[in-house]
Amino acid sequence: MKLLALTLTLAALPAQARTFEEIKASGTMVVASEGAFPPFNFFRGPTLTGFEIDVAEALAKKLGVAIEWRALSFDALLAGLRQDRWDMVIASFGVSEERAKAVTFTDPHYCSGGVIVAKDPAIRTVKDLAGKVVAVQTGTTYLAHVQKIPGLKEVKNFPKDTDARSALAAGRVDAWVTDRFVAKAAVESAGGAGLKIGDFVFVERIAMAVKKGNGSLQAALNKALADIMANGTYEKISRKYLNEDVRCR
Repeated sequence: MKLLALTLTLAALPAQARTFEEIKASGTMVVASEGAFPPFNFFRGPTLTGFEIDVAEALAKKLGVAIEWRALSFDALLAGLRQDRWDMVIASFGVSEERAKAVTFTDPHYCSGGVIVAKDPAIRTVKDLAGKVVAVQTGTTYLAHVQKIPGLKEVKNFPKDTDARSALAAGRVDAWVTDRFVAKAAVESAGGAGLKIGDFVFVERIAMAVKKGNGSLQAALNKALADIMANGTYEKISRKYLNEDVRCR
């Protein structure tokens, strides 16, 4: 009976995140992303690719480890991190006070913000959204900011950002709020005919996340990020996917 009680007590204790030293010793870092947010993270056929995927691979190379990738829905990523299902998340998470209570963020790996995308050229500013139906992805800072806009007719949130884009393309909503670079890629793509980019709704810093309090992994990632920004690797990756250097200034 005492053994059973001890087992139950141990099971109830929170799992400990792997330190960088433990990750280094294992040779593999488990990293999660969404795979549905081009050009930052997306699938090309069966291959997970994009700006953030290449950045993570460059960081892993600097750290001397391989990456074991996981791809799943955006709103499950931070929950899995808190449960120690992976070591790090890179999926265009905007740094916010609320999220910072639950996870530890690294230094930002790019700066961007949410912009308005519409077919109607008269919809460009936040004021123009009054009385309109707006599409946005569930669980994002975009949704949080859109919900604060006064006078909207309706906010429709979707599991994937690409679903929100499709709703706009199909005429089911009046506007879509998404990342500036995602919007730019959508407009430049073959399926972006008729889409027009409007003003910023907000500006934010985007960072990787590790389990709350995992200072050793945070410090290792910050150093590796500074190194690839200094040696030109970061800029090369950034221009490959975004045609500009997107680091925070």
